[in-house]
Amino acid sequence: MASNRLRALRLPAALAVLLFAAPACFIFNRENKTAASSPAISVPEGEVALSVTNHNYLDVVVYILHDGLQTRVGTVTGSSSTVFFLPARLLGQAREIRLYGDAIGSDAYVRTDILVVQLGQYIEWTLETDLRRSSVGVF
Repeated sequence: MASNRLRALRLPAALAVLLFAAPACFIFNRENKTAASSPAISVPEGEVALSVTNHNYLDVVVYILHDGLQTRVGTVTGSSSTVFFLPARLLGQAREIRLYGDAIGSDAYVRTDILVVQLGQYIEWTLETDLRRSSVGVF
């Protein structure tokens, strides 16, 4: 008899909790429209951002290949991320570049295909543990 009474009380209590908790999910899960429309990286005027995520355990030296030149940009520590800001002169006359990464302490390297980059865009380069599986995107 007492167990029937407990069951009868559990259902209204569960419904009450559901009625109070469900609106909270909608209230706290609202999207911030201004944050969604702003770019992920704030790029200074006249520069291009290069975001590098290194999943490799080795440090990688990053270079830009442009107009027949190889220019060192910096080093990305193993298992970390960093953002470099590239001046417009590194994009070359045709705005065509290649990224080149050289793993320190190894003969492994990675080179992207030709990327056409305009001012105001940004580049995301993900270096994988096997550098041959790395990926790049221009946004």
